Amino acid sequence: MFGIGYLQRLGRAMMLPMTVLPAAAIFLMLSRLPWDSVGLQSAPVLLHSAGMAIFAYVPYVFAVGIALGLSNQSVHAGMASLVGMIIFGAVTQAYDPGGVQPSMFAGVVIGMLSGWANERFKSFQLPESLQFFGGTRFVPIFMSAFSFVFAWLMIGIGQGLLAWIGATGGLVNSAGGFGIFLYGFLHRILVAFGLHHLLNHLFWFQIGDYTAPDGSVYFGDMPRFFAGDPTAGVYMTGLYPVIMFALPAIAYAIIHEAREDLKPKTAKQFRVAALTAFVTGVTEPVEFAFLFVAPYLFIVHALLSGGIMWLTYELGIREGFTFSAGALEYIINFRLSERGWLIIPIGLAVAVFYYVLFRWSIRRFQLSTPGREDSTRLDDWGGDIPYRAPLVLQALGGKDNISRIEACITRLRLTLNDDRRVDTKSLRHLGAAGVIRLGGGHVQVVFGTYSDLIRGEIVKLMQLDVHQVQFHAPLQGRMIPLEEVDDPIFAQKLVGNGVAFFPEKGELVAPVRGKIIHLYPTKHAIGIETPEGLEVLLHIGINTSQMNGEGFTALVKEGDEVMPGQPLIRFHLPTLKAHAKSLATPMVITNSDIVRSWRFAPFKAVKKGQAAVMSVVVRERENGGAEL
Repeated sequence: MFGIGYLQRLGRAMMLPMTVLPAAAIFLMLSRLPWDSVGLQSAPVLLHSAGMAIFAYVPYVFAVGIALGLSNQSVHAGMASLVGMIIFGAVTQAYDPGGVQPSMFAGVVIGMLSGWANERFKSFQLPESLQFFGGTRFVPIFMSAFSFVFAWLMIGIGQGLLAWIGATGGLVNSAGGFGIFLYGFLHRILVAFGLHHLLNHLFWFQIGDYTAPDGSVYFGDMPRFFAGDPTAGVYMTGLYPVIMFALPAIAYAIIHEAREDLKPKTAKQFRVAALTAFVTGVTEPVEFAFLFVAPYLFIVHALLSGGIMWLTYELGIREGFTFSAGALEYIINFRLSERGWLIIPIGLAVAVFYYVLFRWSIRRFQLSTPGREDSTRLDDWGGDIPYRAPLVLQALGGKDNISRIEACITRLRLTLNDDRRVDTKSLRHLGAAGVIRLGGGHVQVVFGTYSDLIRGEIVKLMQLDVHQVQFHAPLQGRMIPLEEVDDPIFAQKLVGNGVAFFPEKGELVAPVRGKIIHLYPTKHAIGIETPEGLEVLLHIGINTSQMNGEGFTALVKEGDEVMPGQPLIRFHLPTLKAHAKSLATPMVITNSDIVRSWRFAPFKAVKKGQAAVMSVVVRERENGGAEL
């Protein structure tokens, strides 16, 4: 239950309640405006009360959010967790109003158990006369009983547990700057695995306590900061120079080290990524640009992040946030900060250092960062997601391979039946910044802020009974639209619809499963019929029939059954260049009238056998033969 897959789901579930917290910061910021000057004397008190109420009830918010996240948004799990927290609070309050409080620990435990109970009891059966209370309706009943017992248990061990949490916080705080450094280092390392939310939860909502002047008690770095604790914010402050300055500096280093022909496109993409990190604090689009090509550089980045956090701690800077350390939060929370203005000069120095370090590293070690190779990113077709999502689904191994699909802010979080079926190259070709395999079928695909939109489209596709035929790249080279082929017969789609390729190596492989129905005597073209009835023509070069088979070697014969990636024809590329009108190699469906819809990957460089370069839906399969 508590393997790496469960932990990544828990980390994702914790992000849902985090989206509520920025509202608290906004209310508190507004409460500090001079409302008296416009005759609204009561506004500061009301706004401050609204903001602090969110922090006061944050255990309830986390309980519900975690339950929803772990149960695929089941309202029964969410309701059960809310009821559980109400019972927990009522029981502990009735026993001793000054004793055990509804804490983040209680909220997480009840949220996790509600998610588990929903999965465990959703098919629970009772005798027919009582079945109304069976299934998911049993979950709130179960959680009510559990929460009562849990509250009773916490009353007995509450003081000891509070003492242990206090001791833990004291131990961490006793480490001083080194403890802050260690947190900063681990935070960045865990970003790569999508598990940093678990670490954040401990430090931001558990460690340390503060009693406000009104007697309210707040736990964790974040609530304490907004409640006015002058010692709070140490686990948040140092993230501002890293996120607002270091990450944009890395983005501009990548831009300036890009190839001249790719620099305009790279600049467009990474200026947006830099602005996203600076303003909102979302860092993955930049960090994943170098994580996989230079993991050792990411470790250096993590060490530097820890060092920066240590520096801000020693300088006595205290600043907080409710979501992430972006410029918006910096401005909103500035008036609560201690020496917050120092973040700007420190950040500028950090930006210069990071920019020089990364430009030198990219050039010295010839790192394949974006813009230094002919790669593509999702930003190129962000507005085309509904049409390209089927290609992403196919690169994940198809809908039969997906057991669970979720998304957080920057990545798809998947549980797959067989993670070996994932085509990493195709996913990167389709814009993924990285693919992380966690073992046990658990995979994360980083698509940036488009991730949730992609998840939504994939879920729609999985709910439809639509059969898609996936085409692999028949050769290594560059994929182009059929209209760009230097032959009017293909360019005007008189033979059929499809795509074309400029080969870099002299081997043609099968793009789909099927049977060889025609092999031209000159061996320059071959036809395949798929089980769906598609007739696929592969034509190597233009006007190559006049070569009379020179330079071509067939590896199959008519009637052979072939699989995707199986070699079909080898050809001598220099001979082709010398005699053919063009190297363009069309891949067309000659009976394209039976195709219901088409999907094309970005027209860029492809590898031989690469999945998901084209996907089609056949009318006969979609409509049960009604249109054929």
